[in-house]
Amino acid sequence: MRAEGDDLDRLVAPLRPGDWRSPTPAPGWTVAHQIAHLLWTDRCALLAVRDADAFRRETEKALAAPHAFVDDGAAEGAALPPAELLDRWRRERAELGRALGQLPRGVRVPWFGPPMSGTAMATARLMETWAHGEDVAEALGVRRAPTVRLRHVAWIGMRTRDFAYVVRGLEPPDAPFRVELDPPSAPDASDGGGAVWAYGPEDAAQRVTGPAVDFCRLVTQRVHRDDTALTATGADADRWLDLAQAFAGPPGPGRAPHGRKAAARTGEERP
Repeated sequence: MRAEGDDLDRLVAPLRPGDWRSPTPAPGWTVAHQIAHLLWTDRCALLAVRDADAFRRETEKALAAPHAFVDDGAAEGAALPPAELLDRWRRERAELGRALGQLPRGVRVPWFGPPMSGTAMATARLMETWAHGEDVAEALGVRRAPTVRLRHVAWIGMRTRDFAYVVRGLEPPDAPFRVELDPPSAPDASDGGGAVWAYGPEDAAQRVTGPAVDFCRLVTQRVHRDDTALTATGADADRWLDLAQAFAGPPGPGRAPHGRKAAARTGEERP
């Protein structure tokens, strides 16, 4: 979690004030909105760790208007001077890291989705930091090298399979799924890369295979499935790829397709 935050920090720290206003792929959100959202969410996570009752009161406000609640939090932070926003994000994420490190084993922390252990909470924060970092990198025209930290994003993407159905009012499938992912070729591959990342029973009929980067981008809704090299075997697995959502909260709109598979459906050639 710390390493993912530090990587994104290195990307935004040198930015000029005007760069913070660069639009990102999330409609209406600038680079500043992306960092402000991470600040807001880290602050919510810290509150959940330290004062569960106060966090539940915040959850009640969020449930009343979930999209506005998130957007307002991002807008508030984005209005700050960039240097102050960056400083607050640094301090909040460092404090959250310390609090999660001190959380006793077995304690579950309330959240906007199901309660989580401290380890799962750290994994969720890593996932969201990486996902919003993808938006920031795209806004700045930067291509980030994937790391084996994506293994944690893939894990939470698999663990949230049923949540993606429930949040849409749908019944999750009973059949188990098998996910087999090709890890990225990354400089840090020595501590987790190489072998296929596999989740679920080996004999499961419902299967998803393909690049780990594509799977992580899909479950964080940073790419349309038509722009991935993922393959689904089985009707349930195929349906899941249309719904996958690793983050808590209401269903996101996802991203519009831009690639050749999408063009083939419409008869258009896309850039």
